[in-house]
Amino acid sequence: MSAILPVSKTDAPADAPLPAAKRDIAPLLLVPALMLAMLPLVGSFPTWLTLTVAGLAMGMMIFIMASGLTLVFGLMSVLNFGHGAFVAVGAFSATLVLLPMRGWLEMDSLLINLGVLALAVTLAMVVTGLLGWAFERIIVKPVYGQHLKQILITMGGMIVAEQLIHVIWGAETIALPLPTALRGAILLGDAAVEKYRLVAVVVGLVVFIAMFLVLNRTKVGLLVRAGVENGEMVEALGYRIRRLFVAVFAAGSALAGLGGVMWGLYKETLTAAMGSEIMVMIFIVIIIGGLGSVGGCFIGALLMALVANYAGFLAPKIALVSSIILMISVLLWRPAGLYSTSRS
Repeated sequence: MSAILPVSKTDAPADAPLPAAKRDIAPLLLVPALMLAMLPLVGSFPTWLTLTVAGLAMGMMIFIMASGLTLVFGLMSVLNFGHGAFVAVGAFSATLVLLPMRGWLEMDSLLINLGVLALAVTLAMVVTGLLGWAFERIIVKPVYGQHLKQILITMGGMIVAEQLIHVIWGAETIALPLPTALRGAILLGDAAVEKYRLVAVVVGLVVFIAMFLVLNRTKVGLLVRAGVENGEMVEALGYRIRRLFVAVFAAGSALAGLGGVMWGLYKETLTAAMGSEIMVMIFIVIIIGGLGSVGGCFIGALLMALVANYAGFLAPKIALVSSIILMISVLLWRPAGLYSTSRS
């Protein structure tokens, strides 16, 4: 006679829902914790508010430029060192609208100024999106899975792009003044907050929310996230993951173009080397956030910009290496970054 095994009270029925995954909220607390910690060190609330808004604006612009690259790496495992070329091309493409319509930008009308900027941004994103599509088809496609060759060939692509910018737009620095309606600052009590920085914060939040909704609330986002986890399985289910790769690469390039326009207006000057100069910051942000994580990239960009601003005010000599110190600190805490979705 066979023995009857006792049924454990902890055994769950077969149709029981799976337990919800624990949310890792520790990285989410870093930005507000940093801001609150800096308030007593800065001493003056108006000064702290000005530094904080400036840091948030800078962080949002860096996030816009870096988000496309981290998504491309997470989905396609492509080390695109030529991403800075899209930043520069986007900024210079916008001048095809901004310079001829300078008279419209000098009008003291927020609606007209924003309309011209929207037209310039649209052109920049279309140009860089198409350039990204061609870049992936011609340069990146032959070296999938070969990281060393990806680094070499994409860096070569960036060098070629910089030289083409010299050929098309000349070697001189191009002045890109802010529209009249976005110059100056808004007084919040005793704190002066620049108008353009507020616009940058709003645009950055819109881009982040849009990416979050697309990745988490749409079928395309589901396929992207599934492709990050197991591209071969998605392909086996009948979805053409390679087409999705191309679309993501073009979208990431278009975001770099948007970031390039915003960064050019932030600096108010354009140079052909602006893309390669900002690539260091972009890669530091991606490493801090975790390879392939858009949310980690967002937090990393804000942290880096805020730390740079606070350090520039409290300890100017340390500000030059503040990003490196931040990266080392984060990696000592979490060697894979704040949130990492990269495949081994």
